[in-house]
Amino acid sequence: MESWVSMGAWESYPTADSVACMPCVAEREQCFPELAADSSHIQGSVMATSTPESTSSGEDEPRNCVVCGDQATGYHFHALTCEGCKGFFRRTVSKSTGLVCPFSGSCEVSKTQRRHCPACRLQKCLDAGMRKDMILSAEALALRRAKQAQRRAQQMTLQLSKEQKKMVQTLLEAHARHVVTMFDQFVQFRPPAHLFIHHQHSTAMAPVLPLLTHFAEINTFMMEQIIKFTKELPLFRSLPMEDQISLLKGAVIEMGQLALNTTFCLQTQNFFCGPLRYTLEDGVHAGFQRDFLEGFFRFHGTLRQLQLQEPEYVLMAAMALFSPDRPGVTQRKEIDQLQEEMALTLDSYIKGKQPRPRNQFRYAKLLGLLVELRSIQNTYWHQVQRIQGFLAMMPLLQEICS
Repeated sequence: MESWVSMGAWESYPTADSVACMPCVAEREQCFPELAADSSHIQGSVMATSTPESTSSGEDEPRNCVVCGDQATGYHFHALTCEGCKGFFRRTVSKSTGLVCPFSGSCEVSKTQRRHCPACRLQKCLDAGMRKDMILSAEALALRRAKQAQRRAQQMTLQLSKEQKKMVQTLLEAHARHVVTMFDQFVQFRPPAHLFIHHQHSTAMAPVLPLLTHFAEINTFMMEQIIKFTKELPLFRSLPMEDQISLLKGAVIEMGQLALNTTFCLQTQNFFCGPLRYTLEDGVHAGFQRDFLEGFFRFHGTLRQLQLQEPEYVLMAAMALFSPDRPGVTQRKEIDQLQEEMALTLDSYIKGKQPRPRNQFRYAKLLGLLVELRSIQNTYWHQVQRIQGFLAMMPLLQEICS
């Protein structure tokens, strides 16, 4: 326990650099329609207000990106573009990297060729009217996410008391800062090429070691972000340090899985994390047993089918965190009261937000899934131990699960 604290896992972790994501928009919006409905969920989106032309009879006609010709999703940085060109422009300008075309600026920039020459693509973005001054800084993006979390909390049902609303708002704000955006950053951890959404898959299997290394690094990163999330919860910080460590040791994997569920696509049964796609076969190739993975994916499908809202996700995570039966816990009565408070808040939220008869067993289903999640965590730990060399790549997990 002491070595975990001395490692710095608890006191401080370096903040990961913001990483560009290049998702396949059509595929992701099919899996996650809420992303299409709420453009504010996507970082850096600067949508123009409605114009007279947008309300004309032709508003349902498809519009093309002025840069590459792909289907446009709206006005981004003062030009009608697709999500791909929006993300490319934001990333490229933010990096301030000098780009030079090897072919004297004569490259074609189209839907299929747009990745071949960043210099020509950037120039076409500028020629199309995209403005550098409209890109939000990292501080502005953080402020926007905080405001969005505050608005979501304000939209919560009147069923919640003032204290409950404040508690959920605290959870949402910490969640927005450390958890919501972490999956887009998986791309910085040396992913094998076949994980990229746009990769042309072949029958040849990629080497196992790079895949295991990538899995180890993203698992460690997820645990780091979950620790940061809990450090911003006053109720958690009020507990003795020994209990904080015991609770985290027991819950960090469960909380990570609840967060990961937001990336699960029911249609494809894959996880979409930024520009990366993770399949059941990736897990099998890495060494996990197929029986375990089938149950693992089945759990995520069942949870995803409930279409949880963010307050429900964070309250479930808080219930997993404040589990008084974790080994090493000393203040069991106080922690039991905290878990009961989270459970009552979740129940009240569901009753106010989901009053329809078909959702009358929603709360009971979520409690059952939390029990199942604990079983999955235990099996996952045994799976990690049986894959040769995998646990050695994750010293933080070794400390947490020791």
